Amino acid sequence: MTGANPAGKSARQLAMDWLSRREHTLDELRAKLAARDIDETNIEATVTTLADEGLASDERFAESFVAARLRRGQGPVRIRIDMGRKGVSAELIQTHVDAADKDWVARAIEVRCKRFGNSPPVAFREKARQARFLQYRGFTTEQIQAALAASE
Repeated sequence: MTGANPAGKSARQLAMDWLSRREHTLDELRAKLAARDIDETNIEATVTTLADEGLASDERFAESFVAARLRRGQGPVRIRIDMGRKGVSAELIQTHVDAADKDWVARAIEVRCKRFGNSPPVAFREKARQARFLQYRGFTTEQIQAALAASE
């Protein structure tokens, strides 16, 4: 029984345990509580109370999520997609990704240099490999082209 509630913890206790480890979106908390076979009314009451008390916040989650992804060297496309999957609203995504880093080209150059060194890619095959890497990391085509051109 994977969704069982260990030690009969209340929905609030479970949510507080999760929140003590990292920020969660309200949708994540709802999903995790539902996986523990907690009734929908109790889930909604718990999540609403935690949000009202300021203990759970999509805003705070978005801020910490973007900061963590920037440290990992991810670009704006990947950050937006991952935040959307976590249930963050489009407005919060837009606000936090735009505020996070105004110079995404510089970020792409930094990520490219960290992975491949400072020497520019010469062969077409190497340029394509580095472009695929940056695309996977979540940078736009324009940012990738600028990052590859800047290193030449």
